Amino acid sequence: MSVETKISNKIFDNCLMNASGAKCMTFEDLSKLKNSESGTWITKSCTISSREGNPSPRYVDLKLGSINSMGLPNLGFQFYLDYVLDEHKLGNDHLFFSIAGLSLEENMEMLNKINSSDFQGWVELNLSCPNIQGKPQTGYDFERTEEVLDKIFSFYSKPLGVKLPPYFDIAHFEIVADILNQYPLQFVTCINSIGNALYIEDESVVIKPKNGFGGIGGAYIKPTALANVRMFYKLLRNDISIIGCGGVETGKDVFEHLLCGASMVQIGTQLMKEDISVFSRLLTELKTIMKAKNYKSLNDFKGKLKEL
Repeated sequence: MSVETKISNKIFDNCLMNASGAKCMTFEDLSKLKNSESGTWITKSCTISSREGNPSPRYVDLKLGSINSMGLPNLGFQFYLDYVLDEHKLGNDHLFFSIAGLSLEENMEMLNKINSSDFQGWVELNLSCPNIQGKPQTGYDFERTEEVLDKIFSFYSKPLGVKLPPYFDIAHFEIVADILNQYPLQFVTCINSIGNALYIEDESVVIKPKNGFGGIGGAYIKPTALANVRMFYKLLRNDISIIGCGGVETGKDVFEHLLCGASMVQIGTQLMKEDISVFSRLLTELKTIMKAKNYKSLNDFKGKLKEL
């Protein structure tokens, strides 16, 4: 039984990885991910300069998931570039490097530096951070999304994908897919957390930033995540892979993301709750499902969701 998967021309031992917001900020975090059972890992979404992020409490575990308004805390672009270049020297070119500049100019500056570096992995361009005060999500502004990709692909020549916010309207799926299909993207990650939710406990909000409004993750968002994975799998070119993210707590959840068309599956909230042991457990549970259904590889069922 094989749980290998592929994006572009690179093969991964299995389909699991962390989400770019979960336990991947420091060198210690990244080292633990490297030594885990994940198929690969991704760095924290970074900005040019380091950021403290929003005030605490800014992340709270909930019964069915989590709520957060982190505000992009990170150690700055140079730290993560140095990290992935050190991994390159060790022969590891299967890494994902997440960037989330606070402006188009900042993203272009980071991408220019990556483009001229020895980095041989993938960049995940975050178009969907819902928790920067005063900053709208680029992914909901379709003209701006097209402008960003136009300018980036006028010079950027290395493998790149985008992390998308959740969409809720069929027309929006089609509009976004038409835009993305114009560019040499290698993957899309969907979805980021559902932004601007509110959770109340004992007559009070549970996080401090934005008057308690934050991004919801975990089981709350799995149906929305699966819908996004499915629609983009159907609408995007065959050479654009889908990385599913949202609501993955069990091997069944992983199986359903793959069934909808994901090539890889990111773990966020459950990684925060369970730490890196989550990858081993999810792989065991996924293989149990595959064995029961007599599937020998992910290709036996990936993207083959039945319709009534």
